[in-house]
Amino acid sequence: MPKRHPLLAGAGALCLVATSACSVAERVTSGAEAEPVRIAMPDWPGGQANAAVAAHVLRTELGVDAVTWPVDQATAWDAIGSGSVQAILEDWGALPEETELHVERRRDVVDAGGLGITGHVGWFVPAGFAEAHPRALRWDQLNDFADLLGGRILQGDPQYATRDETIIEELGLDLRTVAAGSEDALVEEIYEAGTGGAPLLTYFWQPHWLATEVELTEVPLPGYYPRIDLRKYLNADFAADGGPAAAFLRNFSWTADDQNTVAELIANEGLSPDAAAAQWVADHPDTVATWLPDTDTDAETDG
Repeated sequence: MPKRHPLLAGAGALCLVATSACSVAERVTSGAEAEPVRIAMPDWPGGQANAAVAAHVLRTELGVDAVTWPVDQATAWDAIGSGSVQAILEDWGALPEETELHVERRRDVVDAGGLGITGHVGWFVPAGFAEAHPRALRWDQLNDFADLLGGRILQGDPQYATRDETIIEELGLDLRTVAAGSEDALVEEIYEAGTGGAPLLTYFWQPHWLATEVELTEVPLPGYYPRIDLRKYLNADFAADGGPAAAFLRNFSWTADDQNTVAELIANEGLSPDAAAAQWVADHPDTVATWLPDTDTDAETDG
């Protein structure tokens, strides 16, 4: 496995400051004094991939100054509501109270549509283990494999909020949760098991760049971890007055494979998010073209 590099942006690394009260349209179009379109960048590689590619296309295809801002999810919601950030491009629905506050009550944020990716958390085993022990893919037979699996389900950061202990208790499984310590440590253990054939049951999620290197098979659970349509959100003023930049961000949608390709360049190959985005955009001009707003329509109609 190539050497993995630390993520270039940490959650909560920056606290965003409210911008002036001028309209988004003025900020985006007022020439030398214009402020950039700011896209919230979370700390996971997939989220970095979204933000970096969108910012790169805004700059290179639409001539819009755009930057990514490393920020945790809770702060991102406050920032998009105030206008300090114009876009959140991958929301997993983990903070429904923020969605209700900003989208439904204050209406300072609007839903900008789906990212095109279905997110999913679940329990997985390496594909090789699944092929050798197909009964292990049935949760009601997992106890027969508990000893082989070390009596554990592996997790990442101990601070992750998961339902695994509740699931274990409610389903009567002879398992215990064990934290690897971090996402990096979790990925390393999954990689070693996936490529070396060791038994492993692990909490994991999709999309994730590791899917480009290790094949995992899910152990279906009875409704504990639903699939999630990942959403995009825009500041309401920006959505109304942001012109082609806002239209592009509404159009921005890609596949899990696309995201994983960019995320793998960031997390596993050591490219900066900007460099990874530039490489992917150069290799996928047809996809990028589908995102670009038709800025000539009005001119042709007037002519």
